[in-house]
Order: sequence, then C-alpha cells, then structure tokens
Amino acid sequence: MDVSQFDFELPDELIAQTPLLEREKSRLLVLDRNNGSVEHRNFSDIISFLKAGDALVINDTKVIPARLFGIKAETGAKIEVLLLKENGDHVWEALVKPAKRVKVGTTVSFGGGKLTGTCVNELADGRREIRFSFDGIFHEVLDELGQMPLPPYIQTQLEERERYQTVYAKHRGSAAAPTAGLHFTKELLQTAEEKGISIVNVTLHVGLGTFRPVSVDDVKSHKMHSEFYQMDEEAAYTLEKVKGEGGRIVAVGTTSARTLETIAKQNNGKLVASSGWTDIFIYPGYEFQAIDGLLTNFHLPKSTLVMLVSAFAGRENVMKAYGEAVENRYRFFSFGDAMLLI
Repeated sequence: MDVSQFDFELPDELIAQTPLLEREKSRLLVLDRNNGSVEHRNFSDIISFLKAGDALVINDTKVIPARLFGIKAETGAKIEVLLLKENGDHVWEALVKPAKRVKVGTTVSFGGGKLTGTCVNELADGRREIRFSFDGIFHEVLDELGQMPLPPYIQTQLEERERYQTVYAKHRGSAAAPTAGLHFTKELLQTAEEKGISIVNVTLHVGLGTFRPVSVDDVKSHKMHSEFYQMDEEAAYTLEKVKGEGGRIVAVGTTSARTLETIAKQNNGKLVASSGWTDIFIYPGYEFQAIDGLLTNFHLPKSTLVMLVSAFAGRENVMKAYGEAVENRYRFFSFGDAMLLI
C-alpha cells in the first residue's frame, strides 16, 4: 500500500495557528462510516450523536513543557532538546537539534545552569539519552525553563499553556497533546454523564511518533516508536459492561483508540487492566476489536493518523470527507476542528 494514497491538497491558511477562545465552539464534521455520508455540525452537538449506555474514552495524559533551549558547555553552540520519555532516574530520551553537535559526554546548560544535561547514549533519528542534574524538583525546574512542545507547523506563540492541555489532563508524561480532547469543557463532559454516557479514562503518553513523518513509500515499511499506556481495573470493568449491554465505545482521539486496540489485541478482544509499551500501527486492513466510534481532529497528509482513520472508516470515505472539509474551510491539525466517525 503506497503512502501517496493518503495524500491530499491542503491550503496553508487552513492550518489553525491558535486555539479558539471557547473550546466547544469548534466545528464538527460527522462521517457515517457505513455509507460515507457527511454532516456539518458544531462540536457542542456531539452529545446528540451519543446515547445512554455508550462510553467516551478519554486520554488523561498531561503534556509537560518538554522543549528546552540550551548552550553547549564546550563551545556555546545553541542546542534544542525535546524530551520524549524518561528511561531512568533523571535520564530522558530526547530529540536533539542539531544532533551532530551532541555526542556521548557532551554537556548542555539550560537557564544559566539551573539545569544541565549530559549525553550518555546516542540513538537513531537524532535521539539521545540525557542525564539531567539540578537542584530541587525536576518538574518544577522544567515548568520554569521549558516551553510547550507545539508541532512545527504552528508558528504562533501560545499565550496560555493550558490551551495545549485537555481539561481532564492528569498524568504528566506527554511530548504532545491528545488534541481531539482539546474541544471538551468540563460542562460538556458533565452533560454527557447526565445523559447516561460513561466517561472512561485511559493514559497514553504521546511521544516521538507524533512528530515523525512517514519517510517510506510502502506503508507496511513504516515503524512506529513505542509509547507508554495504562488502563486500570475500573476502566476495564466499565468498558466490558458497556460492551456487554450493547453500548458503543467511542475513543476520543487516536491515542485512546491505539490504547484500547493494543489491549484488545493482546487479550482476544477483551478489555482488561493493563499497562506497558505499544508500537501498534493501524492502517487499512486492520480489524478493529475494541472501538465502535472515533472522535479525532483533521490530520497531516500521508500521516500515520490519516491511515488509522482510513482503516476505521474506509480510505475513500475519509479522503472524500477531507476534501469536503477543505472545501468548507475547516481548521486543520492540533488547534483545528473535529471529526466524528461513527
């Protein structure tokens, strides 16, 4: 399967540079994955497409201010570090630019020496393992010195950090936001619960895969990076109960979908308490075992996320819907509008 099958034309002006003032004011394209029909709605209408007994599965990961700008101790060269995941006691896997300037033993100073990092291992794709030294509590130092790791296509400075967090963000560890959840307010989630819809939490810490383009021609040759996921017993019990009573499981975002599909695939379709690392890559031909619906944003051309959405609703349906979204001037990517496939 050729990557070019997931390409589409997107005018630059449709790439949302800033979030809307009110989260729930985004637009919502609703795609019927059975017949390919499309409705154009407002995001706050999403509750009308769900019914009592359904479950919304949200990813409660919290984005850390993972982008650091430092100075190479030996030469004064500027170094950018994007933290991806913690591999040990204050040892982090990170994406480094320019990577060629950072070898094993290289020390980088951040914030005038408030934080220093020494490269202890060189990995592929510009990644390094860095051991940090600091006084105090690491995440407090990071909050002071780090910046939110906005994707490269966003050129506008984010005025409020919290706008790159979901209202239910809880567990620190992501290098990017699970952006489908950015549209929800606490009030909208409460309305869903009052209708009898279960809100179920899972965690997947978003890592390098979000930033890494597909650089091969054949989809099957692409390799996903591993990301940590977790689902507790209460969540598993609720979802199995929903399934048993005929309700639908609707994943909020591709990260929630990948978490549920990872667990179901490992347990013969059953959703159980589980944690670990997943590199699941979902593209057309994949047979879904866990989810019945998917809420997601509009994604980059030829991305693994477009492939996942196409696997769920059919490539032709998705490409047609994307074309209609472009024609109707929907806002794309992280701060853009939403799409419900059901």
